[in-house]
Amino acid sequence: MSKTELINELKLAFPSYSVNEGGARAMVSAFCASLNPTVDELSDIRCAVSEAVTNSIVHGYRNTIGTIFIMVRLYSDRTVKIEIKDKGCGISDIEQALQPLFTTDPAGERSGMGFTVMENFTDSVVVRSAPGKGTKVTLKKKLSKLTQNR
Repeated sequence: MSKTELINELKLAFPSYSVNEGGARAMVSAFCASLNPTVDELSDIRCAVSEAVTNSIVHGYRNTIGTIFIMVRLYSDRTVKIEIKDKGCGISDIEQALQPLFTTDPAGERSGMGFTVMENFTDSVVVRSAPGKGTKVTLKKKLSKLTQNR
C-alpha cells in the first residue's frame, strides 16, 4: 500500500464579519472540488465549514472583529482535512460545548447544534481550545472512491 501524500493545500485568512461565512464556504468547497467529490460530499463539507466559521464569528469573537484562519489539505487517499482557527475568547469546557443544545449565547438565539452538525457531516471533529487564546476545529472527511460513471 502506498503512503498517503499531501497533494494540495489552501490557506485563507479573513475578518470575522458574518458576510464572510458564505465566501469561506464557497472557497473551501471550490477547492475540494478538484478531488471530484459527489454532490452530497461537497454539500457535507460546505455545511460543516459553515458551522465552524459561524461558531468563530458568533462565539469566538463575540461582538468583536478578529481574524479567522482556514487551512484545507487534500491527500492522495481522498481525505480532506480542514482546520478552522480563531484567536477569540476560547472554550473553557470543550466536553460541555460538544453537547447538543449547549450554547453560550446569552440571548438564546442559537440552537447549540453547531458541533453536532459538524460531526454529522464529517468523519471526525477535533476541538482544541484555550480560554483567552482561541479555538481550532479540525474536520476530516474521506471522500468515496472515484467511479467511471461520475
